[in-house]
Amino acid sequence: MGLASQEAINQFKALMDQVDEPLKRTFKNVHQGYIVETLERFLKAREGNVTKAHKMLVDSLNWRLQNGIDEILAKPIIPTNFYRGVRDSQLIGVSGYTREGLPVFAIGAGLSTFDKASIHYYVQSHIQINEYRDRVILPTATKKNGKYIGKCVKVLDMSGLKLSALNQIKLLTTISTVDDLNYPEKTITYYIVNVPYVFSACWKVVKPLLQERTKLKVQVLQGNGREELLKIMDYPSLPHFCRRSGSGSSSGSGSDITSDCYSLDHPFHQELYSYMKQLSGVHEPKEAAKQGSVHVEVPLGDPENEEIHKTLESELKKLRNRKSLSGSFQNSKIAD
Repeated sequence: MGLASQEAINQFKALMDQVDEPLKRTFKNVHQGYIVETLERFLKAREGNVTKAHKMLVDSLNWRLQNGIDEILAKPIIPTNFYRGVRDSQLIGVSGYTREGLPVFAIGAGLSTFDKASIHYYVQSHIQINEYRDRVILPTATKKNGKYIGKCVKVLDMSGLKLSALNQIKLLTTISTVDDLNYPEKTITYYIVNVPYVFSACWKVVKPLLQERTKLKVQVLQGNGREELLKIMDYPSLPHFCRRSGSGSSSGSGSDITSDCYSLDHPFHQELYSYMKQLSGVHEPKEAAKQGSVHVEVPLGDPENEEIHKTLESELKKLRNRKSLSGSFQNSKIAD
């Protein structure tokens, strides 16, 4: 049970039994029947401290109530053409499952542009994918595998990463804050592939600032990571950017569009979008502006996380201002 001892779990459960009924109702959407496992996640996120974990969870439940998170899956981003633009610029999808049954999330960290909609739409979409993962994907995987599946693995494709990523710091900080405070410990491992020199420079600065439990989850793989990833998943579950012989990635690789798990045409996104539209029970309007985005209030993040983002921003500025970059970054080895 790690940091979460049985005594800590019992204390945490006793505290949660005392919360108001509205918090208990939204808590059901969080734990999906697996209360102990959920309490363990929040305890781990607060180094086993029951008082801090309880505050974190209660704050998260209040955030859910205040922002209508329980109903967010019934608020699809419409019309479809507008949502397609969001999907084409916020690259994320599920490519398959590991042999242990964990969903594999592929993320185009380097090629995401976030330039087709306002920040509110991207935050809304991110939360909807989180909620669909926790309420649909993971419960389905649990039932299929006959054992509890409560986490996922993520493969981050860094190809295409440029210094212009500096312009996305605000959005990425917002999204990471949402995850840190409300969806802790949902990822077992972050596999980073197709690493360019820009990431090399930033990683050397950011890594010492990360908490030890977070650093242990990050694995920087050589090239597109295919050989290492095939040790935990079968070939059909590999993200499309890991299937080619060379490193580098693009959204359109010349293969069948349904193999590109970022695309709205991929089965994952088709199922997610159909699910949301069915829950909404509304006809698709002609213009996106008639519905508007869901504005989610993002609470202040951990001061340590804010320091990481400030350091990253500073480093990116230094790189951007250089007239030339040393080729040594391209050949440097990154220790994971």
